[in-house]
Amino acid sequence: MTGLGFDRDALAYAARVAAGAALALIAGQALGLEHPQWAAMTVWAASQPMRGHAIEKAGYRMAGTLVGAAYGMALMAVSGGALPWLVVGISVWLGLAAAAGNLLRGFASYGAMLAGYTAAMVALLDAAHPDRIWALGADRVATVGLGVAVALAGGLVFARAGGIAPSVAAFRAVAQRVLAHVAASGAPRSAAARAADEAALVAELARVEAGLDLAAAGSMGARRGVRHVRAGLVAALDLMVWARGRAVAGPDLAGALAEAGTDPVALRRAGALAPPALADALGRLAAALAGEAPRGRDASGALPVTALHRDWAGARAALLRGAGTLLAVGAFWLVSGWPMGGYMMLGAAIMTSIFSTFENPLKVLPKVAMGQALGALGALACRWLVWPLAGGEWGQVLLILPFIALGALIASHRRSAVMGFDYNMVVLLLLQPVFPATMGGWTSLEAGGAVVAAPLIALVAFRLVFPRSAAVRVAELRRAALVELQAQAAGRARGTGRHGARRSRVAHRALVTMFWAERSARATAGAADEALGLVALGAAIAQLGEIARGPEPGPARRARVVLARLARLATEPGRARATLVRAARAGMPGIDRAVLDTAARGLGA
Repeated sequence: MTGLGFDRDALAYAARVAAGAALALIAGQALGLEHPQWAAMTVWAASQPMRGHAIEKAGYRMAGTLVGAAYGMALMAVSGGALPWLVVGISVWLGLAAAAGNLLRGFASYGAMLAGYTAAMVALLDAAHPDRIWALGADRVATVGLGVAVALAGGLVFARAGGIAPSVAAFRAVAQRVLAHVAASGAPRSAAARAADEAALVAELARVEAGLDLAAAGSMGARRGVRHVRAGLVAALDLMVWARGRAVAGPDLAGALAEAGTDPVALRRAGALAPPALADALGRLAAALAGEAPRGRDASGALPVTALHRDWAGARAALLRGAGTLLAVGAFWLVSGWPMGGYMMLGAAIMTSIFSTFENPLKVLPKVAMGQALGALGALACRWLVWPLAGGEWGQVLLILPFIALGALIASHRRSAVMGFDYNMVVLLLLQPVFPATMGGWTSLEAGGAVVAAPLIALVAFRLVFPRSAAVRVAELRRAALVELQAQAAGRARGTGRHGARRSRVAHRALVTMFWAERSARATAGAADEALGLVALGAAIAQLGEIARGPEPGPARRARVVLARLARLATEPGRARATLVRAARAGMPGIDRAVLDTAARGLGA
């Protein structure tokens, strides 16, 4: 089969998931569930090739289902099944769920968005019979619970172990390269070579950070390991900022750094030979490499593990886009009276929420539409050509199994793999076993068309309403970081504010910015300047705050003047950069000139 274009590992995984879906379908029918195909859909949705991922996704799928079903049933009870209220209630709920999904990370994001469209599934698919809503909600929870149990059992037995070890190994490798970069900071090198080295190192740090949330899935021990790695990534950024514009003093320190590798003990010995700022960063890196619990605050007041970036701009866009799209689709349903409007609105709810977290939904949704069209064709073929041979519901259930097996083949062939998941979900969604069949030929064709219309509607929504791309994310991250630093400078000038948390978020945003900058094909050297400049700005503001509170009136007054200018950083970045350049040239006791230079260079980028 590999000679025919099938991927060996993908085929083994898809065959296992298809077998689980078939088992869940048969078990759901045996238990008398009204929609046993939902259990099979859940197996496809909840299965993961990594064991930790399977455990965590199963938990969030169950939690999201319970919350969404409860809201859907409550909405039906309050509205009495009145379609206008259902449309408004589901639209607002879906928008909020999509926003929460953009603020959360990992499988928690998935669980939040699932709660949004589960409510739509419960409230919209049988909106004409509000008296049955409690039974429908209970059926949804039961089918998902069954599917989660089957998927989890398969994951525990067959899935790979996974874990945080690859992320830790990648972190240790890039940490060693950062240390070599610092040790060679005094070596004669061209500016272009140094910039290329910095860009490569910051990009690798960003890639390690990007994989941490999923690496921690399903294990409390892995979550602790992620805290250590994140603390080490912040320390590595601080080391790179320190190495700009200066050289390691003395051959003893350079040699100790070059020989230390990632040995925590050797790093601490090297730190004993280093100036205070470098020693502090080396100590934090050594603690992270040793797997020690990160300290609450570093020497500059940063909290390197507790305050992380939240995508508030993406959340706002997802809320307005999702709610607005569903209101528009719901209005069409109300005006047209089309019986399949509920299916179309459900599909739009799924598409506008799930794909709001993707890098560029406009590239993905055409493939999703093709997969869903293939699933709709499979469902029509089953209804029109195969189900007439069935003598009852059990016959219908058994005749669905070849279409599930076909789904495994579609999901594992190199040319059709991108359509496999959507085929499997749609073919099952449209094949509820009811005997005798209540959905005629024209009605089933309408249902298929309504489902396939959803990704096309979402495609229009993502093109017209807050379009998403890697470049857009970079711009939003840059703006968020400057606003954060502006607030930090204003707080330092007043002697108030949560400075450590702000600096921590800025460092995390610097890595996330670098990750998306690479994805958007921007010049990585300029992106590295931005990332290191953001970290340096945080350090400069912290140092200026210490001087502003110091006993010397002259330097304190000058520091407050600089902080006041930085307090307008987001609105007047050019003036803020000029202020940093003048401060670096004039010099100021207690502040690192190289940090000011790096901050100004980052603002220029």
